[in-house]
Amino acid sequence: MLDGELTLVKKKVTKREIPPDIKAVKLILEGGGDEELSDEELEAEKEKLLKMLKENGIERKY
Repeated sequence: MLDGELTLVKKKVTKREIPPDIKAVKLILEGGGDEELSDEELEAEKEKLLKMLKENGIERKY
């Protein structure tokens, strides 16, 4: 208490995890820029992302 007024001592900080499918939908709706990629380029990007997930300890659940 300062001069009879309450002061904030702690501030609660929360992080909300957004599911990846919602992130993907948002990216698509905003124009993710993938329209120019060929099927081969998309497959290579998919493999790159899956490799990154695996390196970070995140496995496919399906």
